[in-house]
Amino acid sequence: MSTLRPEAVTFKQLRALRAVAEHGTLTAAAESIHLTTPAVHTQLRQLEENFGARLVDRGPQGVARLTRQGEAVLVGARAIETALEACVDHVRALNEGMEGMVTLGVVATAKYFAPRLVAELHRAFAEIDVILRVGSREMVVTALQAASVDIAIMGRPPRVPEVHATVLGPHPHVLIAPPDHPLAGQERIAAERVLAETFLAREIESGTRVLMERFIERLGKGRPQRVVELESNETIKQAVMAGLGIALISRHTVVEELAAGRLVELDAPALPLVRQWFLVHRSDTALSAAGRRIHGYIVGRQGAFLP
Repeated sequence: MSTLRPEAVTFKQLRALRAVAEHGTLTAAAESIHLTTPAVHTQLRQLEENFGARLVDRGPQGVARLTRQGEAVLVGARAIETALEACVDHVRALNEGMEGMVTLGVVATAKYFAPRLVAELHRAFAEIDVILRVGSREMVVTALQAASVDIAIMGRPPRVPEVHATVLGPHPHVLIAPPDHPLAGQERIAAERVLAETFLAREIESGTRVLMERFIERLGKGRPQRVVELESNETIKQAVMAGLGIALISRHTVVEELAAGRLVELDAPALPLVRQWFLVHRSDTALSAAGRRIHGYIVGRQGAFLP
């Protein structure tokens, strides 16, 4: 016996060796693992062939003792058993959603409340890694298509890919201006005066931009409008405070500025425009157990995390 073939070793062979070590005879070992004595003998012989060494010394009255080589194999067998038990526990936790990783994508407007939500999720599900990805609507939709995010929060569910969408709560949009603006503090501002202003807006693909264009269309009935495109909500807020124009924007992005008086809401027609926040995931891909737990928790909060 000189050739070692560890790749041929089976769990049955290792279990037979462990049973012999624990019970001292092949007969008792066979009874403990519900095999016949010849079957245990066969498993041991195959194990010895695989290791190229005698692993068990058989003495009088059926007594069986492990050789030094057998003891070495037994150490490995117990390590394998321990690792397998840990693996089973880990898989069970994953199956039950107690562990895992969930990637949450959110559009840029949601970044004003999403970090607090993720912190809450980390406290509620300490063993689940919740990864937050923030980007434009286009980026989030692309990530859903590529399955690089599991669930997403956005204001308008995409048509492609097809998704399951659950309403999370109201998403109001307001018209903002600096506090010293001529229209600030006025009630029921006429549409003509609103349309005379320059609008500051996000990129074409933005959900807020689409909403603003529909708002202007409703007020002006096709009248051309001065629009300056800016790259982010933060830039828009700073530009409005600087007096470069007014903006239709999510109220959730300007909570602090409105409270501090750095910006004001304008009382324009049909405002605020109230849309909804949605939690979405692909309809053709089942969520993992961890994903289902995170999804269920977010939906169960019924929008309490919204500003």
